[in-house]
Amino acid sequence: MRYPVVIHKDPDSDYGVTVPDLPGCFSAGDTIDDALLQTIEAIECHIEGLILDEQPVPMPRTIEYHRQNPLYTDGIWALVTVDLSKLSGKSRRVNITLPEHLLTLMDQYASQHDVTRSGLIAQATREFIANHQQMAAN
Repeated sequence: MRYPVVIHKDPDSDYGVTVPDLPGCFSAGDTIDDALLQTIEAIECHIEGLILDEQPVPMPRTIEYHRQNPLYTDGIWALVTVDLSKLSGKSRRVNITLPEHLLTLMDQYASQHDVTRSGLIAQATREFIANHQQMAAN
């Protein structure tokens, strides 16, 4: 999953990073590269906490969406990729039935995007639930 982040730097400080889609998720580093690496770890820890607390994991919005927020006007935008498949404990094998044409589409997509079938199903499920929870909240 790719989260947009805002990098900011005040004089006499490290580079700070804010993750707008995950309120309360921040990071910092001596360099921009270090700050972004630390941000990946911060996002993983933040999301792991949400999962353990049985809270929904917010889906990332676009940079364009967040640019409208005046808190981020002076920031530098970047995207960080976080592999959520390694979070939330052990996996469990399940047996599902799908139409063959859908399975073929899934496998083609997964192959083209360097993900597994299971990872694709897990990501699609997360997004589906998050979108529906977001719609219900509005």
